[in-house]
Amino acid sequence: MQQISKRVRVLTGGAALVALGAGAFGAVSANAAAPAAAPAAVKADAKNKNTTTGTHLTIDAATKAARAALDAAEKENQRVSVAVVDRNGNTLVTLRGDGAGPQSYESAEKKAYTAVSWNAPTTELVKRLEQAPQLKDIPGTLFLGGGAPVTSKNAPIAGIGVAGAPSGDLDQKFAQAGVDALAK
Repeated sequence: MQQISKRVRVLTGGAALVALGAGAFGAVSANAAAPAAAPAAVKADAKNKNTTTGTHLTIDAATKAARAALDAAEKENQRVSVAVVDRNGNTLVTLRGDGAGPQSYESAEKKAYTAVSWNAPTTELVKRLEQAPQLKDIPGTLFLGGGAPVTSKNAPIAGIGVAGAPSGDLDQKFAQAGVDALAK
């Protein structure tokens, strides 16, 4: 009778444990997926005070805005990244232009998030830092020119951020080109 090496026994035992664990997990998952008593459905209508409706930028509109911002930068030979985020700060679209710096991607997202969070261009928000310097400590924000809010009925629904140009004023100009493209 041939003796099985310790290494093969350990590997075989490990594989058996993995299979056993996967089977148990599958059984638990199957039970977790079993339908429970359905909660009463909330009637979503205009009279229901428990719900709200909102306006969201479509992915096509977000892409159009991002492309317009990137095109504006490229016309001026600037290498930038562009990000469009929704009202909650979730990224909808990012475009990294040819030759854009590695830091520009994250900076564009943070500028977009900052603009939509305060419903103001980030060039204006930079001025607020003089009165409240602790604003810069809020996670996920970046108080540099280059972020522009997108609004509907005076409420913010998205933000466009541009980063990578040599100045915040240029980044802001390109972000605004993205906002302006949505009006066309």
